[in-house]
Amino acid sequence: MGKRIGFVSTRFAGTDGVSLEAAKWSEVLENSGHRCFWFAGELDRDPERSVKVPEAFFLHKTNQAIDVQIFGRNRRSPETTQAIHDLRAYLKERLYAFSQRFSLDMLVAQNLLTIPMHLPLGLAMTEFIAETQIPTVAHHHDFFWERTRFSVNAVGDFLRMAFPPNLPNIEHVVINSAAQEELALRTGIASTIIPNVLDFENPPATDQMDTHAFRQRIGLTPEDYLILQPTRIVQRKGIEHAIDLVHQLRDSRFKLLISHEAGDEGYEYAEWLADHARERGVDLRLISTRTADRPDRPSLWELYAHADFITYPSLYEGFGNAFLEAVYYHKPLLINRYAIFVRDIEPKGFDLIVMDGFLTRKNVHKVRDVIENPELRKQMTVHNYAVAARHYGYATLRRRLENLMATIYGVNG
Repeated sequence: MGKRIGFVSTRFAGTDGVSLEAAKWSEVLENSGHRCFWFAGELDRDPERSVKVPEAFFLHKTNQAIDVQIFGRNRRSPETTQAIHDLRAYLKERLYAFSQRFSLDMLVAQNLLTIPMHLPLGLAMTEFIAETQIPTVAHHHDFFWERTRFSVNAVGDFLRMAFPPNLPNIEHVVINSAAQEELALRTGIASTIIPNVLDFENPPATDQMDTHAFRQRIGLTPEDYLILQPTRIVQRKGIEHAIDLVHQLRDSRFKLLISHEAGDEGYEYAEWLADHARERGVDLRLISTRTADRPDRPSLWELYAHADFITYPSLYEGFGNAFLEAVYYHKPLLINRYAIFVRDIEPKGFDLIVMDGFLTRKNVHKVRDVIENPELRKQMTVHNYAVAARHYGYATLRRRLENLMATIYGVNG
């Protein structure tokens, strides 16, 4: 019998990894006969199945005021503790109302009990789960100990309580084997690995006319090659390597496009990248992808469809959605051997152009060969799609979620 499942996080909107993976989980669960509902501070889900609580958004002014008092320092005031408890109590009330309104059987906490972007909401969720004993899946994307900004804090007591909580009615899910080991080492909590996935059972539709029109719109000629860096402008993405690649190709037909504008983490880095590109004579373009208030912009998926080659020279990733997306759109790519790639992805047998911390002449020659040789490009991308479909498709997600449900409810659900 299908369950009524509530997804909870600070945000379910846009193209961040948590929002995207939550949407994939809900799609697979709905297709298996369950019904999904949403609770967050920022939402773009069906309003008939959602509860939006602005105070639950991590950028809400009340939460930001608390953050300033608890991170980057090792002592907090009684007033700060009281502010945390006040917001926690309010959000717990709203969680009770959410559960009652939709008669929920189960919860999925999406990164909410993993990283303290919203400490009071994590505490509220932990207390709600403990008080109700509602079956819960805690889906962990990136833990607080993986981020230096949380390493100095005045809330060690709260972090040990709720990030993540060790409660008998919670099944924990991580996205890679390193996180599984570290979680067990630090907390004694066992977890299941469910990697990020894409719907490889349904290949994307591409339209050559759309691609031609898009290239014209951004001033490219039919002879130009579009190299896409499909990431936010954050230093750990290693975007300077993409600039160096285009520089070393030494051909003005190669244009580099970054798919996201700089955010709070990236303004200085973005300026440095622009200077770096200018000094090397690289045609670098930044383009904002579509948002709810800017529907005229291209979507990230359109950019993949229009690109000739993908660069992904990240220094660190929790998994690597952009890698899967490039493979899904049958695009060849250059990838840096970040730790999770080496451990979890590389052994699967993908055919990729791989750099190991620095760009070699061999890398540059292989990129040129793949871009200019359609037969080689097709051979590489068809092979990669088949490998990804086997390991990172919806079938994998469906099977592992069924196993989780069986653990929680018994074989018959």
